[in-house]
Amino acid sequence: MASLATTERAREFAYTSADHQAVASLVYEEVGILLPDGKAQLVYGRLAPRARACGVESISAYVRLIQSDDVERARAIDALTTNHTCFFRENHHFDDFVARLWPALSARLAKGGRVRLWSAACSSGEEPYTWLMAMLGSDRGAAQRLLKGDLRMLATDVSPSVLATAREGRYSAQTLKTVPPALRNAWVKGKSDALAIDPALRDAIAFRPLNLPGEWPMQGQFDTIFCRNVMIYFDEPTKARLQSRLADRLEIGGMMYIGHSERLVGGVEKRFQCVGRTAYLKVAA
Repeated sequence: MASLATTERAREFAYTSADHQAVASLVYEEVGILLPDGKAQLVYGRLAPRARACGVESISAYVRLIQSDDVERARAIDALTTNHTCFFRENHHFDDFVARLWPALSARLAKGGRVRLWSAACSSGEEPYTWLMAMLGSDRGAAQRLLKGDLRMLATDVSPSVLATAREGRYSAQTLKTVPPALRNAWVKGKSDALAIDPALRDAIAFRPLNLPGEWPMQGQFDTIFCRNVMIYFDEPTKARLQSRLADRLEIGGMMYIGHSERLVGGVEKRFQCVGRTAYLKVAA
């Protein structure tokens, strides 16, 4: 890989084509993420600080370390995951959920029924908090009554560092600028230099670590699943397996929302009806 050789002299650590292939293979086996040769500079930039912290002399030595050290391997995977998100990203999905499913789900809650929602690949929390704000609106009294019902949202990610941010629920004013003013006034507390999501929203979400291609501990069904902008990092077989498993965990009549550049693959589309932009209604088991 010529690009690696031409930048070698400028780097703190040696990073060869073989090093990149070893890292790419390990990451694919662990979490299903593809790291093609074009990502070599990005991978080096994210692993070099970890190699420095561990006191090794090369990325090759760091690769040998993470092959045998579970704790450091988890730190490397954390460093290599991409976590780009924002509040009200791809807002048409939240609008669709509120119009299509939320009236029936909120009525179910009001009658003592249960509602289960899953934000897969939730990153630093903007998606699940957006989802709750969109469905609950700015009427805190009505929202509090619904939150006292059997409403639970699961929010998962493979990265411990972004989950820590999500659980804390603290964001900059710049990060929160895409939240509509009425919702920001209702659900964001504090002054401009110390803003936090209202505890009532934080308490409704269970933030949990989860490797999507790995084992899933949950057994129940969900009424809606958001799994957006993570499958772009997977190959076709991994996407197909994941989508089939997501469909298995979704109630018939429930919705699955995926990212704007993602599509259903591997035959799972037969179980869904496309009802909007990357918005899918489960119609068959």
